[in-house]
Amino acid sequence: MMTKKEAILRAAQEAFGQMGFSTATVKDVAVRADVSFGLVSHYFGSKQDLFIAAGFDMADRLIARLEESTKGDLNGLECIESYMTAYFDFTEEHRKRFPILLRCSPFSHMEPGVDGVKVAEKFSTFIEELKRCVSLGISDDSIRDLPVEETALIIYGNIVGSVRTSLLTPYKSEGIFKETIKHVGRSLKNSPAQVGC
Repeated sequence: MMTKKEAILRAAQEAFGQMGFSTATVKDVAVRADVSFGLVSHYFGSKQDLFIAAGFDMADRLIARLEESTKGDLNGLECIESYMTAYFDFTEEHRKRFPILLRCSPFSHMEPGVDGVKVAEKFSTFIEELKRCVSLGISDDSIRDLPVEETALIIYGNIVGSVRTSLLTPYKSEGIFKETIKHVGRSLKNSPAQVGC
């Protein structure tokens, strides 16, 4: 059974994800969670603290999923494909609440009053895991020789762009996640002619 604190976090993820930091209120969150306004303040303090807690809770859940997906005996390219698959699957599973990560992210417009440095530090975890996978792929020859940090950022940009298109735009986007994984794989793959060059 969900605790009241968990219910508040879920409600905050929905409210902030749908309305944004500026528009959503603590009262909106309390109503969605079916708790008193005072209980929300008791657990989370300010609206900014609630927004960060809701975003970081979702980020931590996603990070755990991504870390699990990249464990095991995978080459670098497989590691990236597994990471992307897990990311997109998580997005679909949490479609109503996931947009909090699009709003509480250094990869989108940072809402006024939100601690951007704290958010950037949290999101660096996503990039670090991609950098590890890219480095692994270069060393095991599954990925061609590329600049590691820039490549990780470009991959993450493709992920975020696909998620934003799927969740926030009116464009028909069925299949965009699978096509994004294929596109990134084609861009990174070390062809036999390139190995040893």
